[in-house]
Amino acid sequence: MSEKGGCLCGQFSYSFPREAVVSAHHCHCTDCQKMTGSGKATIIMVPTQTLEMAGELKTFTVTGTDGGRVTRAFCPTCGSQILSYLEGRDALKFVKAGTLEQSDWVTISSSFWATTARSWDPVKADAQAFETNPSSV
Repeated sequence: MSEKGGCLCGQFSYSFPREAVVSAHHCHCTDCQKMTGSGKATIIMVPTQTLEMAGELKTFTVTGTDGGRVTRAFCPTCGSQILSYLEGRDALKFVKAGTLEQSDWVTISSSFWATTARSWDPVKADAQAFETNPSSV
């Protein structure tokens, strides 16, 4: 089954086979909070080679709290945050779950950066939580 998504204005779209999904997570790091304007980003890890994209994205790269460089890609027209990836590990993209056309199938495996989760958007009690980034990402 192919999953589809895109930005708010429709200028950018993507698709990937659902069976290619590695996992899905909540990230509560302060960069994701600022990027989303919320308490977390919900990301779906997808192998880059399985991701088909149409349209243009603009990128912004930062050095995260743990020293890793994170590139975030967004629509240059409407600003929708679409995906991100870690420098040196760009074979895996982190697609923002909120950009999917249909997301009822998404199951969250864990939360990252539990130490910076906000009291008004806490880590789910029934999911595994990592204090910072897990070493396997």
